[in-house]
Amino acid sequence: MARSRLHPIALFVSVAAGALLLAGCTTTPSAAPAANVLAAHGLDGLDGRELIERLDTLPVAERPNDLLASVRPDAVVVSDPDGFETSVPLPADEFYVSIAPYATRTHDCYFHSLTTCLGELRDEPIRVRVTDPADGAVLVDRTTRTYDNGFIGLWLPKGIDADLLVESGGRSGRTTIGTGADDPTCVTTLALV
Repeated sequence: MARSRLHPIALFVSVAAGALLLAGCTTTPSAAPAANVLAAHGLDGLDGRELIERLDTLPVAERPNDLLASVRPDAVVVSDPDGFETSVPLPADEFYVSIAPYATRTHDCYFHSLTTCLGELRDEPIRVRVTDPADGAVLVDRTTRTYDNGFIGLWLPKGIDADLLVESGGRSGRTTIGTGADDPTCVTTLALV
């Protein structure tokens, strides 16, 4: 019995046609479900600053457990457990950094999660001072309280290195923070001593 061989071009066409047929049967996330990630939580229509403000200051007990929102240097990336994801741009000239000073315990963090990150010092009085070491200009100097999640959020100019001083309960800590494209949006390494 003679064996039949497919010509290499015919084999390629058969494989390609099969791949296209299979691809037509699979579903991929579309933009509509991604937009619904925000709508499902009453967040549609918010710009990046408003989205951060709403989620970062939300009491921990009210945080949605089916939503992840990660602050990147240029956008907030929002996703749900089904893998739908969308991003909301942040102002081009501003950088949002969340700071969770600690006394005894902390966690590793690089991009701040607006829905899962928890700092140790929740709802505590705090003084924050940020200065530009290049010219000594004071960028932030205020007394406030940490959010219910243990963080304090700051909007700073992009592309700088700054000195950060935090004081709370008679303790203080100092560090340098950056606001460049590769810098973290989450600072959890500032120990108060």
